[in-house]
Amino acid sequence: PDPMAGLPTGVFFTPDFQALHDALVAFSSVSLVEALKVGARIEELDMRDIEAQKLEVDNGDILRVYDNLLRGSRNHLRAFMKVLVQQGGTYTPQYISQEQFDRIVTSPIETGP
Repeated sequence: PDPMAGLPTGVFFTPDFQALHDALVAFSSVSLVEALKVGARIEELDMRDIEAQKLEVDNGDILRVYDNLLRGSRNHLRAFMKVLVQQGGTYTPQYISQEQFDRIVTSPIETGP
């Protein structure tokens, strides 16, 4: 069953997700720079979570979907960071290693298969 079924936008089933959502909305409301940092943070969280799920799956079709989602998150992270730097902001990764972060943001946009 879908734990989100019937919940309005911005309302989450678990207190942890609700707290994360509320904090990210509050941070992103401060300024453009803070909103870009929130975008980068969300992409990091997505990558961390997808990588963890990949360890639990052996279905090739699902793994291919996860790989496509990861590529999208890496591209989004690149885009957020490009604009963040243009705006004079900085960002320190919180959910992926600094090495992985640097490798992503210094590499070109990835295209699909």
